[in-house]
Amino acid sequence: MRQVFALLAVSMLLAGLSPAEGAENLSVVSDFTLGDYRGREYKLSEFEKQPVVVVAFLGIECPLAKQYSVRLQELAKEYADKGVTFLGVDANSQDAPTEIAAFVRRQGLEYPFLIDVGSKLAEQMGATRTPEVVVLDQNRSIRYRGRIDDQFQIGVIRDKADRQELRDALDSLLAGKAVAVPQTTPIGCLIGRPQSPTEKPTVTWSKEIVRIFQKRCQECHREGDIGPFALSDYEEAAGWGDMIREVVRENRMPPWHASPEFGHFSNARLLPAEEKQAILTWVREGCPQGDPADLPEPRTFTKGWQLSREPDAVFQMAEAYPVPADAGKQGVKYQNFWVDPQLTEDKWLAQAEVVPGAPAVVHHIIVYMHPDKENRRQEVFLTAYVPGLRVRPIAPGYAKRIPAGSQLRFQVHYTPNGTATLDQSKVGLIYADPATVTNEVVTTEAVNTRFQLEPFKDDQVVHASTRKSPRDVEMLTMSPHMHLRGKSFRFQLKKPDGTLDTLLDVPRFDFNWQTSYELAEPITLPAGSQIVCTASFDNSEDNLNNPDPSKRVKWGDQSWDEMMIGYFDIVVPRTDKAAGKIIGPGIPDDTPFAQMDVDKDGVVSRDEAKVHPLLSQFYDVVDADKSGDLDIEELGKALKMLKAAGGQPKK
Repeated sequence: MRQVFALLAVSMLLAGLSPAEGAENLSVVSDFTLGDYRGREYKLSEFEKQPVVVVAFLGIECPLAKQYSVRLQELAKEYADKGVTFLGVDANSQDAPTEIAAFVRRQGLEYPFLIDVGSKLAEQMGATRTPEVVVLDQNRSIRYRGRIDDQFQIGVIRDKADRQELRDALDSLLAGKAVAVPQTTPIGCLIGRPQSPTEKPTVTWSKEIVRIFQKRCQECHREGDIGPFALSDYEEAAGWGDMIREVVRENRMPPWHASPEFGHFSNARLLPAEEKQAILTWVREGCPQGDPADLPEPRTFTKGWQLSREPDAVFQMAEAYPVPADAGKQGVKYQNFWVDPQLTEDKWLAQAEVVPGAPAVVHHIIVYMHPDKENRRQEVFLTAYVPGLRVRPIAPGYAKRIPAGSQLRFQVHYTPNGTATLDQSKVGLIYADPATVTNEVVTTEAVNTRFQLEPFKDDQVVHASTRKSPRDVEMLTMSPHMHLRGKSFRFQLKKPDGTLDTLLDVPRFDFNWQTSYELAEPITLPAGSQIVCTASFDNSEDNLNNPDPSKRVKWGDQSWDEMMIGYFDIVVPRTDKAAGKIIGPGIPDDTPFAQMDVDKDGVVSRDEAKVHPLLSQFYDVVDADKSGDLDIEELGKALKMLKAAGGQPKK
């Protein structure tokens, strides 16, 4: 909403843009008067002694404008002694003066921050987006317009700026030289110009659009959630109308990346064609409000927890982590925070929710459990937070087992947004009554840790597969995981007869949306089948996400490294022993276990062990769970025991 106070409705002395004398294709900006968020008026002519003036069009909710408002402050300080003045201008109809004041304080901005009522200055200067800068020389001729640099883009945060067009323009002007690149295309949010609704609209906010937004958008786009602006108020939504049209038309929102050709998912965010057309028509007709009497009841959301009730246990990071306003070239490294829940008995998990302490800067969180305190490398995926993730309870009778003595590890990826922030995230758990649990839910994966991506190359394909499943199991979810070079990801079921069925295809993987794809109905993975995952990576210069295309890239935790993991949840009958990874990752062929596992069923049978007389002799000792087969964990423990005992395990 935009309150226009008489104090701020100052005169706009804009005679428009006219060619500069003696300079072809240059335009002169005439004097103008704008008020700031406190009501103080500024005139362009006040700065007549300054050789250069930078007019920066910004918005208080656009993520890129937030990032660059701080960058502009740094530049303003750096160039102040050289006679360069910076003026911030907010031309958005939806940004209220009180909200602008709060933004200026949060961002620590010292340059004047002016309000362009009616977007008149933006119109006169041809500005279309935030952030967008216009550089004026001593004669107030426009010498550069466009972006600030190329580090931050929509959905992309590069390690550093390769091109710094604003800085280059300032240096050239101060040196009395022509600007080499006088114009670039600004990247960011469209300026929220005032709308002019048609007199007889066919679609209105009150009757159609708010209902679509309630169903499709407000779970993220509401106060306090990850969406950069709320879509519950008419004036706010109308101000974002042009931007909404752009992202809907380009299928960027709502975010959903699975191909509709394969699979049916209960959490699909696909926008039906009729709803998409209604939104586009609404914006084309000037975002009409309609009759407020047609408004539905506001959608209500759970405050605090999304869980069905208060959690039985809450585990929080021990200390708040300080997320910087700007993390520099490499960004913030993945952070790991350990929590000991001090469990003295196994717990059965029915529901879990991760709540970020500062959702505006938390890209995603994965909470792992580590059953063995002495082996922190042994990890099991427990739950996660990603933007827009909604908590859904596990079906009755199903639960995840958390073994006694397990530790929890929060792995957090932070994305600074221009404002220094403290984060102290937490996870809430609801336990199931052990007497009601009949099936164990296990998160497992197909993973490849041995790949290597070549420099300057697109479409590099990496494969991973699981061991063969020893029994029929049900699959519930799939979740591909890669980093900034990830391009596409596909899950396939390889049946015992060798045929392949595609279960999930993500043709345009987006690192910003680490989605768990929840099957509408469980899929049976028959005994003897495998999950096969195929990923492609783009390590070329054309990948705007690429931290460094010249690097040869291997597996690693940080976002500038890479990963290739296909997580998925399966269900197996509950037993007294933890299920483990029934259909777990494939074992590399060059390992002793893989060489003994001749039939590739994920276990070493008594017959397969006969090629190693010592193992065959002590087979029953090594078979700790008395299942009749040896899994990779049992064999690993046996090798350690042999080494410690000097050759023979104890009977």
